[in-house]
Amino acid sequence: MAPLVHNLGHSSHTDAFLAFLIGIGFGFFLEQGGFGNAVKLAKTFYFKDMTVLKVMFTAIIVAMTGLIFMDQFHMIDLSLIWINPTYLWPGIVGGLIMGVGFIVGGYCPGTGIVGLVTLKVDALFNILGALVGMAITAEIIPFIYEWWTGSLIGKRITIPEYFDISPGIVGFLIILIALGLFVFSEVMEKRSGHKE
Repeated sequence: MAPLVHNLGHSSHTDAFLAFLIGIGFGFFLEQGGFGNAVKLAKTFYFKDMTVLKVMFTAIIVAMTGLIFMDQFHMIDLSLIWINPTYLWPGIVGGLIMGVGFIVGGYCPGTGIVGLVTLKVDALFNILGALVGMAITAEIIPFIYEWWTGSLIGKRITIPEYFDISPGIVGFLIILIALGLFVFSEVMEKRSGHKE
């Protein structure tokens, strides 16, 4: 929301309230799409129900296209959007740990919160496991700090900047990839006999 605050001129309190409302709406639609159900999420990894992939790529395409057009028409300044610093090896290790947790537990952090809000017990254990994992990580970081910070490869690295190409071209390529994945999803769902 920060870039919109910069351009629209409303207060940070209004911004926080709008972000709160958007968050509630996002959680509502995640639940309506079945993303608060660990079984539905886990079926993605067996190619039985690819709803998660389809919805997430649709969201990525809509958000990405909106940002590209808003940037082109000077409605938003993409340089004001915070991008986490890139620590290569911690990112890879953390991604693997989270991926395994997603497969075993059936939730990612966002869908775990949705499941928790809708009073699913497995989501509660998933969130507790994530909190324990974060606490353990916080305790071991001082011992691996040099390794952790040694793989910093840039404070802000985006695909257009890294390859020195237009964001529009990158957006177009991602749309093509998404369309390919949608076709792949349909084929895999039919092959697995998924009909719901």
